[in-house]
Amino acid sequence: MIRTGLRWLLAIFYLAAGIAHLRSPEFFLAIMPPWVPMHAEVVLWTGVAEIAGAIGLAQPLWPSLRRAAAIGLAGYAVCVFPANVHHFALDMAREDGGLGLAYHVPRMFAQPVIIWLALWVGEATDWPFPRPTN
Repeated sequence: MIRTGLRWLLAIFYLAAGIAHLRSPEFFLAIMPPWVPMHAEVVLWTGVAEIAGAIGLAQPLWPSLRRAAAIGLAGYAVCVFPANVHHFALDMAREDGGLGLAYHVPRMFAQPVIIWLALWVGEATDWPFPRPTN
């Protein structure tokens, strides 16, 4: 029951993030590391990936699709981590401190948790809560 509730919560989170990428790409373009090519296209396709992952994670009919979506979202979270670090560095370099440490430090620590959570709620892993065996 907890796993299902968290799966829906994570799916809603990724759906909202994907919609934000498509509706308001300016924020995401501003934090994109300069070494990433084709910024606008990357923001567009990351939004599409988040929406597709959210739909795959939330659907109840095909566990293998849910598992694939979970692995994809976990991989996605790994891939966007450099943008989060870049955003942290940009903000801290601002004279006003940007969003500040109270925003960025928890975000940095949350990233590995989000990666694990995607894998756990999508049943790609049972760690550290193994299912009982009969």
